Amino acid sequence: MSQSVTIDGVALSLANPVKNPMRWIGQSEPLRQLAACWLTVAPGDLPLTPRLVGVPGVGKTALAMAAATARQQELYIFQCTADTRPEDLLVTPVLASNGKIAYHASAMVTAMIRGGVCVLDEGNRMNEKSWASLAPLFDQRRYVESIVAGITISAHQDFRAAVTMNQDDSTYEIPDYILSRLQPTLQVGFPNRKDELAILEYHLPFAEADILELTVDFLQQAHSLKLDFSARDGINVLRYAIKRLAAQDSGHPLSKDKAWHEAIVACLGDEALDLAALADRKRKALGGNSLPMGLDDFFFDPDDPLRPGHKSHDDDELDDELDDELDDELDDELDDELDDDAFDDDRPDKKHP
Repeated sequence: MSQSVTIDGVALSLANPVKNPMRWIGQSEPLRQLAACWLTVAPGDLPLTPRLVGVPGVGKTALAMAAATARQQELYIFQCTADTRPEDLLVTPVLASNGKIAYHASAMVTAMIRGGVCVLDEGNRMNEKSWASLAPLFDQRRYVESIVAGITISAHQDFRAAVTMNQDDSTYEIPDYILSRLQPTLQVGFPNRKDELAILEYHLPFAEADILELTVDFLQQAHSLKLDFSARDGINVLRYAIKRLAAQDSGHPLSKDKAWHEAIVACLGDEALDLAALADRKRKALGGNSLPMGLDDFFFDPDDPLRPGHKSHDDDELDDELDDELDDELDDELDDELDDDAFDDDRPDKKHP
């Protein structure tokens, strides 16, 4: 049942908090860092609003949820998208059953009013206009202005926020004046083998040990090759493989190994069956470890002795070869000129000195 509050004569219906059964496993350092960001150490001190950065599925939102649980505060999550408007982010007008306009506070504003924690999920998907509406909230002013409702809403002293961002191409580039308010940046990386196994066991307690081990081995190899397959990918692979095994009929038996490989292809694509080759293709697509190309790369073959820096011969031998080639070219040119003169002498309009 949603609650409502009145601010400056305007009634606002509040959003409901998110139920938070999530438990954070492993990587205690990011959790301590986030907890430190939300501390206040003196009466005039203000909490920080950090950015939680990492590849998709690494657990950024789960980390913020666990930190909110540790503080015993209500949790609110706002999903940012490319078409999020300022009114979506703050206060949205809706037509009530009585024909009048009613105002609904967003998850963000509800957290501000009730002194909860708000996670702006996928913040680098949101446009600058919406971010601009939050500029006074994330500095010393700690308020927002709703143009739609015509009110100013101040944040409760217990209000805390964090922004998650994926390390991939974002729809919009967040402007510097906003990034300067979203500090510090906390990196959330891949877990080690022990922690990753514990994560999979936590989400899939019914999975058998051998297929869990197979998945963890796959993920750890992917991490070592700098591929972005995450624990979320592993959970999806396991779920599908387990369901395929449960759904098979007696006439078409399916082994665990075959079900797992089928799940890898269905969830991650054919390329995931050969992680080393996939990593090599990715490295080559990004330029690999090769040296930058120069003009000689375009005009000379790699084995051409005229290519600058060619190392197939000693310097003296190379100089001799170049001299011989130049002499041959000069001789050829001279022969051509003599032939041309002989040809010109036979022309009737040739003028001789």
